[in-house]
Amino acid sequence: TYSEPYDRFWQVFSLGAGHRFSWGTAVATVNYGRINLGSPSDTEGSDFQFAAEAWPELTRNNYAYMAYAYSDGPWFPHHRAAFELWQTLPAGFAVSAGVNYYYFDHSIFLGTVSLEKYLSRYWFSGRAYFHFKDIGVTTSFFLNARRYLGTTDYIQLTLGTGTAPDEPYDIITDLNRQKASSVRLTWFNQLNSWWSFRLGAGYSYEKYAASSYRNRFEGSIGLIRGIGRLK
Repeated sequence: TYSEPYDRFWQVFSLGAGHRFSWGTAVATVNYGRINLGSPSDTEGSDFQFAAEAWPELTRNNYAYMAYAYSDGPWFPHHRAAFELWQTLPAGFAVSAGVNYYYFDHSIFLGTVSLEKYLSRYWFSGRAYFHFKDIGVTTSFFLNARRYLGTTDYIQLTLGTGTAPDEPYDIITDLNRQKASSVRLTWFNQLNSWWSFRLGAGYSYEKYAASSYRNRFEGSIGLIRGIGRLK
């Protein structure tokens, strides 16, 4: 949500199911988006998006992320696709490179690269995004620091700056913003062998026009039901 240059409240509700196969994990999700826009448009609307994701394990040292989503409504992109490939390295390092594709009324491409490091109970990640526009390439950078509180539980801090967004539920106005500096905090807790809980909050200071800025607030909450004991 933000209030400049108009009030906007964007909500996404997701319901999905996944399974861990011998080759990796796959998930199917239905997303329901609802938006409220203030003056001058005073618009309310909703949209559905159907998504599939997979994390195939290619070799002992390579794994990938693949995703596709479709919507015929006005708010989600009509098509969203993503592919990223990871290579694990010695000493707990990993590198990745990938591409994100959106289609609204035209095609939009975002490239990404990352460097990751596991160190005892910590995981660190540096990630860059490259937004390919007609005027040239704009960039953004994100730093993640995760502290594991047990085998699965963790708390994570994310700091970001730049123009290219990293949210999976982008709408066209988010892709058009000129610059943003952001901070997010995420907490994941496995309650028991059946249930896990995820809670997140974030703040961004965005430049949306020449010499014009706004405060943007976001939050997320998730509940995951496992079938059988989690591994």
